[in-house]
Amino acid sequence: MLRIRCNPILAMGLGLLSILFLTLSSSLRSSDLPSPFFDGTHEAGIRFHHQRGASEAKHLVETMGSGCALFDYDQDGWLDVLLINGGLTPDSPIKKGEHGLFRNLGSGKFEDVSAKAGITSNGAYGMGVAIGDYNNDGYPDVFVTNFGPNLLFRNNRDGTFTDITREAGIAGSGWSTSAAFFDFDNDGSLDLFVARYLDYSYQAKLHCAEKGIHSYCHPRHFSGLTNKLYRNLGDGRFLDVSEVSGLAKTVGKGLGVVAADFDGDGWTDLYVANDGVRNLLYKNNGDGTFKDMTFVSGTGYNSEGEAEAGMGVDVGDYNGDGLMDLVVTNYDLETNALYRNEGRWLFSDERWQAGIAQPGLELLGFGVGFLDFDNDGDQDLLVVNGHVLDNIELIRDNLRYAEPMQLFENRGGRFLEHLPFSQYAVKSPRVGRGASFGDIDNDGDVDVLVSNSGEEPTLLVNQTDGKKNWILIKLVGKRTNRDAVGAMVSVTTDQGTRSAQVIGGRSYLSASDLRLPFGLGDSKAIRQLKVNWPGGSVGMFESVRINQVITITEGAKRIDYGRKL
Repeated sequence: MLRIRCNPILAMGLGLLSILFLTLSSSLRSSDLPSPFFDGTHEAGIRFHHQRGASEAKHLVETMGSGCALFDYDQDGWLDVLLINGGLTPDSPIKKGEHGLFRNLGSGKFEDVSAKAGITSNGAYGMGVAIGDYNNDGYPDVFVTNFGPNLLFRNNRDGTFTDITREAGIAGSGWSTSAAFFDFDNDGSLDLFVARYLDYSYQAKLHCAEKGIHSYCHPRHFSGLTNKLYRNLGDGRFLDVSEVSGLAKTVGKGLGVVAADFDGDGWTDLYVANDGVRNLLYKNNGDGTFKDMTFVSGTGYNSEGEAEAGMGVDVGDYNGDGLMDLVVTNYDLETNALYRNEGRWLFSDERWQAGIAQPGLELLGFGVGFLDFDNDGDQDLLVVNGHVLDNIELIRDNLRYAEPMQLFENRGGRFLEHLPFSQYAVKSPRVGRGASFGDIDNDGDVDVLVSNSGEEPTLLVNQTDGKKNWILIKLVGKRTNRDAVGAMVSVTTDQGTRSAQVIGGRSYLSASDLRLPFGLGDSKAIRQLKVNWPGGSVGMFESVRINQVITITEGAKRIDYGRKL
């Protein structure tokens, strides 16, 4: 199909003019405001230091960092924190540390329960995490990806976990990165997709240098791998269906993954961000197979037809048209990408027009997420940055290893970098990697957990003034998977209709809260709330009360109203 693309130079000019106008019109009212987030890590009692195993050998795995998760492992209504540790290489001079699990006490404090819980390392280098209730018992289970065999931990519902990787048959091999639980065959049980990166080993001791300075080798020196899809058999075991599903036909260098229903047909699709080769968009055919829609969709490359170094990815409806759009973080000098969903599997690259390209030009993005940080009713954007070369200052004097995060405020479909947050972030640069999103204090606004490579994590606590209204929705599947991954919720107020999906994966190596937050702005009531469950069933609710956490169970006629401020 012939597609007409906007000239990138013209688009850049138009985008910069729009940003300048927005900046001038808002600078007076925003420059004196406090940052909407503050670092609450130490106040919360989260003590953890990520080990990247850095050595003179400069093994590539040392650059990638690890992920994190926000999830309610004990089902007490409060989001807990899981931080994945990296580990050691054969040349690391340090002692191996463990992953960290911190229980939310509901008072703003967290308790370290790592030793008791039993989410332990198998000696492989830790990468990412996916959370999902694979056995539909009401308690979330944990899947950890590694450079080496992966791990599946079953939640014992008593505060502990059991390693059931061997019985489940999903240890895999090679270099796994991001993963996503989702029900690809709509049989009511969560299946598992695992992205894999490079065909790499510690024995591949290439000596690489830039400008004569010893540095980590570029991923182009190594071949990619095929991804893995495991079908949940419903008895605690999984079956590798990578080949029969068609997903093993393509070799990639996968780093980020999101599972979402892009065409609204009730079947959950897949998008994979690849490093240096084309990204992958797969349509779920509903018969156990997937169709590669990358070329027709325009989501595999930038507007000039070039593959980029895709790291993190997220899905959200940033322009309020009911379609799920894509954001992808990339390497420095590439800019981050924003693909607007135009329907019928067509996307347009809006990064310049929407204003996210220029501010990130000299930054290297990893974790990313759509979020309505100020509850005004539209999707804003947060990007976590950090370089991969720990000596980049010696190679390029305009770049730094530790970099500031970025918060972009949505202004009618165009994004403006939030000045007070930028002022905060510039003073606190980090080597950012994974990012998880969720409301840790149940106060109606979204908080962010960031995993930093070789450093302590950052817990960004949202301190927005709370004058805007909100609703936080937990979905519970009955016929469909209990986590309701793939479900679409539409909320209608006097300001219009906004939509969001329960999605699998997202960001980079990380897992976020599956509850759906909606900022309602100044609207004082929800006229209608609609749930499109995977497979086609629909739930409709009128006159929904606001400013509280609610639960909607598939097939139920009433909403379960929970915590109210």
